[in-house]
Amino acid sequence: MIAAVVQMTSGVDLTHNLERAAHWIARAAQAGAELISLPENMPILREENDSAPHPFAQDMKDGPVVRFLSEQARTHGVWLAGGTLPERVPEDPDRVYNTAVLHAPDGELCASYRKIHLFDVDVPGAVLRESRGAAAGTEAVVAHTVRAAIGLTVCYDLRFPELYRELVARGAQILLVPSAFTVPTGRDHWEILLRARAIENQCFVLAAGQYGEHNSTRRSYGRSMIIDPWGVVLATVPDGEGFATARLDFEAQAEVRRRLPALAHRRL
Repeated sequence: MIAAVVQMTSGVDLTHNLERAAHWIARAAQAGAELISLPENMPILREENDSAPHPFAQDMKDGPVVRFLSEQARTHGVWLAGGTLPERVPEDPDRVYNTAVLHAPDGELCASYRKIHLFDVDVPGAVLRESRGAAAGTEAVVAHTVRAAIGLTVCYDLRFPELYRELVARGAQILLVPSAFTVPTGRDHWEILLRARAIENQCFVLAAGQYGEHNSTRRSYGRSMIIDPWGVVLATVPDGEGFATARLDFEAQAEVRRRLPALAHRRL
């Protein structure tokens, strides 16, 4: 399978963001990608700590972003991991779920995952309270597709290895990590954590990230990448918007797991 990660600089203009996403999806599909992953907050990335009701909160059945992603997957005949979108919380109109979605080549929504770990931090250069506007999910999700088993995670989840162990226990071969990593944490932790999750779980990792200045208070690190089960970085997107592709060799993955059966050697 040829996979691609798309790097974007989303802002608050939904129409513009979807136009940019469509551009890069088309480019990646033309390059042969069969699985394309978009970054966290692809449709809109707001100001830090904006706790006002989300202007584009939507349902999963008929929301405009879900329809857009379905159309893009069907048009290009690809598996499309659409980053995350703001899913309406019926019992709490002031908050949304930060929800990752995966569409099949026929446009069907085959999996959705509500981000479990919310980014409430106070580190130099980044003070955010994601929980002010978002509700936490509770369920781990693996999409068992005809091509591969795909585990869905989002950004800050990356710091919680037990979630990834659960995904691998459910059969995951690919781990998706759509993100909007801050610059200070990205500079020091991004690649290290991604490679660790790939190595310890013997999985391919697709980490599509936001990049650059989104507004006066938000900047993202970028460096979107694809990593193999041995921890080798197969492809990286340079600074700016763009995409990168790599071949995912599942036979080689099976050989890694056979020769170094660490997953079978676990003792709790």
